[in-house]
Amino acid sequence: MDDPHIHVEAGKLRSRAFERNLLASVFGLVGDLPAEVTTACGVRVPFAMTSAEPDTVTCLPCREHAAERHRRFADQVALLGAGPGSPFTGMEAADAAAAHRELARRFDSPP
Repeated sequence: MDDPHIHVEAGKLRSRAFERNLLASVFGLVGDLPAEVTTACGVRVPFAMTSAEPDTVTCLPCREHAAERHRRFADQVALLGAGPGSPFTGMEAADAAAAHRELARRFDSPP
C-alpha cells in the first residue's frame, strides 16, 4: 500500500501507545503494539502511520472522524464528568470538556 497519509485509529480517542504506557506504569505489564490497525477511514495501515495528534493527521476523513468523536466525548464529559482513567482526571468536568472541544477544533482545521 502506498498511502502517504497519517491516519486516526478507528474508535480511539487515545492511542494504544497511551494505553500501553498506562498499563506499564500501573501494573508493570507491557504488551506488544499491533503491527497494523484499522483506521477511521476504513483502511488498514501500519500502527506507525497513525496518530492521535491533530497536527500530524493528514487523512481528511480520519480528521473529520476524530473531530466528531472529540465533540461527542466533550458533551459526555460535560454531562457526566471526566471519570476514572481519563487523561483529564483531576480537572473540572468543564475544563476537560473544553480540552476535548479544543482537540475537535484542531482536527476541524486544515492539517
